[in-house]
Amino acid sequence: MKKEDVAFFDRNESYSVLERGLPHWAQAGTLCFITWRLADSLPASACQRLDVDIAIVLGDEGLSAQGDWRAELMLRDDAARGNVHWKLFATRDKYLDAGYGRCLLRKTQHALEVIKSLRHFDEDRYFLTDAVVMPNHCHFIAAFCSEEVMLKQCEEWKRFTARKINAAEGIKGEFWQVDQFDHLIRSESQFEHYRRYIGNNPTAANLRESEYRHFCKEIT
Repeated sequence: MKKEDVAFFDRNESYSVLERGLPHWAQAGTLCFITWRLADSLPASACQRLDVDIAIVLGDEGLSAQGDWRAELMLRDDAARGNVHWKLFATRDKYLDAGYGRCLLRKTQHALEVIKSLRHFDEDRYFLTDAVVMPNHCHFIAAFCSEEVMLKQCEEWKRFTARKINAAEGIKGEFWQVDQFDHLIRSESQFEHYRRYIGNNPTAANLRESEYRHFCKEIT
């Protein structure tokens, strides 16, 4: 994919919603903000506290964590849904920034492996604009030509990097958490917001320069 193939989300064009652990919206050529986390990044104790914080966010928005809040949220307009989803994402990301788990991506060679993998087929299979690899998660922005390509590429990235890093560590087992957070970017201003978020995430998490890797493409 090239820059001229990339766009922002347009509700009037064809798109799909895939329900897994999280809902995944996909539209051909649309820039998407994606987050992966390591399998051990949120231990049970952290998940329990996170559930409480999420329930508070939902309650503040007039939604019940005990009910079908996702169905209730779908009845609201795009701006309202986006606001709630962002608050939920930010709440989860604060827990990731706390640095739970082994944080294997803090090691420079592993973080570089992820960045190298993300960039390998850039402007061929997809169009990548930004990425940051944190100690136990990563964020990136990319556009894909279809939902199938996005899901297939993400699975290939995860499988390849997991195999490489597990082999280097001499360990086995699940490396990445199966599900991912993704959000279709709806405007230039939202694109710049997510780019800033990616660039500022290491500072917000109080990381040293050696503890993360950041990629940002100059787009003219």
